[in-house]
Amino acid sequence: MTARLAVAVITGAASGIGFASAVRLAKKGYAVGLADIGGAALDQAVAEIGKITSEVVALPGDVSDFAGVEKHVGDLIARFGCIDVLVNNAGISQPKSILDITEAEWDRTIAVNLKGVFNWCRNVAPYMVAAGSGRIINMSSVSAGTGGAASAVSKFAYASSKAGVLGLTRALSKELAPNVMVNAICPGSIRTSLTEQLIARHEDAIRQGIPLNRVGTPDDIAVVVEFLATMEPCYMTGEVLDVDGGQWVN
Repeated sequence: MTARLAVAVITGAASGIGFASAVRLAKKGYAVGLADIGGAALDQAVAEIGKITSEVVALPGDVSDFAGVEKHVGDLIARFGCIDVLVNNAGISQPKSILDITEAEWDRTIAVNLKGVFNWCRNVAPYMVAAGSGRIINMSSVSAGTGGAASAVSKFAYASSKAGVLGLTRALSKELAPNVMVNAICPGSIRTSLTEQLIARHEDAIRQGIPLNRVGTPDDIAVVVEFLATMEPCYMTGEVLDVDGGQWVN
């Protein structure tokens, strides 16, 4: 009997942490679904992952669109029969303070960063429960616990949405136990297209606050995604892993 193909879905997969995570899981033998807003960046990501595995699927659309996510999940199940790993990585920044933000900007931040995680979990979880196995990995942020720093790319709305992700992670780890494991990662200062300009302006000061004395890379987070997705045996659920070079040691 031929072993079935393991399947992973990564949101926000066209660049940064999402793309690095997709590369690692593809190299581990997973078929990968790359969910992102679409366009040239997603096309390029699919082409690059296609050099690793022929089993790569583009999933263009907005994670805040429940119906769109539902369709993507149905299509993946029809093609592969399962989804073994879900990495909820998609997110947007929000640099405005409480004094400046509009209601629409707040709603959009929550819709992508928190509701987007719900949308994917709600649609994937039934299949994982039915299969009796699954891993969900939610990307939060150290700012969920610290609040946005004065020099941070994002402020309170982002921090609020990412704190919500931690509550969702902990609750789902109990609801979906014992066979579906749900964990979260809180990245610290990571060099991506979103943060590059800020880091370039303040890199010396940022590094001085990090015991490991360097800004993180997307692969620093992706290797933890790979660990949570593939570790066997797995006796970890509901956990939050800070990956920040020691910047926010408690």
